[in-house]
Amino acid sequence: MAKIRVFLFLLTIVVVGFFGFYISYYARGYRLNLGTLKFEPNGILVIKSEPDGASVYINGTLKAATNANLSLPPGVYDVEVKKDGYFSWYKRLTIEKEIVTNASVSLFRQVPSLSPLTFSGSVNPVVGDDGTKIAFTVPPSANAGADKIGLYTMDTFSLPLGFTNEPKRITDGDQSHSTYQISPDNRQILLTTSNGIFLIDSGSFTPQSQMVNSTSQKDLILKGWQNERTTRDASLIRNLPLQVSDLLTHKTSNFTFSPDENMVLYQASGSANLPDDLIRPLPGSSTQRQERNIESGKTYVYDLKEDRNFLVSDQTQPAIRWLTTSKHLLISEPGKVEVMDYDGTNKVVVYSGAYEAPNAFPYTNATKILILTNLGGDSVVPNLYTLTVK
Repeated sequence: MAKIRVFLFLLTIVVVGFFGFYISYYARGYRLNLGTLKFEPNGILVIKSEPDGASVYINGTLKAATNANLSLPPGVYDVEVKKDGYFSWYKRLTIEKEIVTNASVSLFRQVPSLSPLTFSGSVNPVVGDDGTKIAFTVPPSANAGADKIGLYTMDTFSLPLGFTNEPKRITDGDQSHSTYQISPDNRQILLTTSNGIFLIDSGSFTPQSQMVNSTSQKDLILKGWQNERTTRDASLIRNLPLQVSDLLTHKTSNFTFSPDENMVLYQASGSANLPDDLIRPLPGSSTQRQERNIESGKTYVYDLKEDRNFLVSDQTQPAIRWLTTSKHLLISEPGKVEVMDYDGTNKVVVYSGAYEAPNAFPYTNATKILILTNLGGDSVVPNLYTLTVK
């Protein structure tokens, strides 16, 4: 009996050890080759999609549905994700042994839905620094009575059920020839009219008769706002490699950090070179083609975490904005609105037709885009529409 117990004990140790060994190798991507009876090193591709349930093709062969973990021998693969009613997603990915490569895929609708947000006309939309507030004017028109004409603001994020973020009129009168700027914290509007310059609250109604002329304080107000922006940008630039912060400070005409602050979109105003390996490479980093030689006039995205620099436009395109996913860019061109991945791949046209370019703005829930259009009616005052793209 004692021998049997010893035997069972030793057998248990062997079995547990074998399965522990197998599981540890399996987790690192190794798979047992039944032909050679040897564990061979593989990489793991973790591929997720929004919406899920899309088909995953590897080198043209259907392999799985998202969300999936695929074990693949080291090598270069053409990966495509398809779903009916959505644009396909494609990238060439390099799989390395014992490395987990993550691919998070956002699929965009081939036929997005268009819904009016305003009905009395909208002109001169201006978006705040973080994209969460937009100001626009309702001009005099056949659809706008005296109680509708004025300057409006609206939040571009979705509120919980029971709450509304309908446009708010913040002052009255014809403001179609006025200009306005939104403060960095979105709380104030600096309104410039033919009668003067006024600082008003962006969330409550102030009649023209009660507005206080702030012309003498304009320069001081704008300087304070610029100092806020400079301080904010400096705090973000401080975390970058020295060569990148120098590039953004001295050789860019403008730059914008992604909502998650892990990437920066910038347009070069001079030539430069980014050395390789400014930070230690991360396992599973992007293997898409990058550009380290910076050329004036071109637009790039720098990935702070992975030290990767991608060319996203080889021409001057000021109307490029971040979607709130921080993984996609919105491009506004005459006659079309496009979305693409932050690394310049998977560019798709989500809207094609008449609209007031470059007035296309992201919604903060990333499923919608705001556009200003009259739907091709030349005699019709344009309105703001939501374009549901996901």
